[in-house]
Amino acid sequence: MKIIYIRTSTLEQNPENQLADCKKLVTGDYEVLQEQQSAYKDKDRPKFENIKQRIKKGEVKELICWDWDRLFRNRKKLKEFFQFCKIYKCQIHSFRQQFFEDFYKIPSPFDEIIQELILNLMGWMAEDESKKKSERVRIAFKNSNKRWGRKPLENVESRVIELHKQGKSIREISCLVHYWDGQRNKKFISKSAVHKIIQKLKEVNRK
Repeated sequence: MKIIYIRTSTLEQNPENQLADCKKLVTGDYEVLQEQQSAYKDKDRPKFENIKQRIKKGEVKELICWDWDRLFRNRKKLKEFFQFCKIYKCQIHSFRQQFFEDFYKIPSPFDEIIQELILNLMGWMAEDESKKKSERVRIAFKNSNKRWGRKPLENVESRVIELHKQGKSIREISCLVHYWDGQRNKKFISKSAVHKIIQKLKEVNRK
């Protein structure tokens, strides 16, 4: 069995772009599994967890993704997953890391040595880039807050609280509440931001 795994982490990302690229790496029959969640939260990725169980049972022999960071952003977890797949004879193919295909052709025992070296290097680079991106987002968000002033943020919070009282889930609220950034681009509030606002409301109510 071949599986294409598509993961997006924000509402702005387009899964169809990932899927179109991944299809270039696969022939014959395959299954597509798609979900929207952070690669840091394993417990919130039921489809990915299902793939791991199927790999363990020997049902999946090829796993295709758009980028290694669609699997894990954490270097250690990414390396452990590659080792896990090696044990159960499942090859990982990535559209953005197609150079790695050549390492599957290296004879033993040199294949393991080279693969581990490359995995450590690429995993570290992915983790470092993720940290840089998070820092850029944090700085941009901080600067945009200064440009907005307090009123737009208060409007977002009040809207979240209103929808929460109506019984809407965190995911539903994140799809309904938006704001405008400093360049007047429409942005939807993240699920983590919704969660923080709701927790803040609960703390206030307990006082």
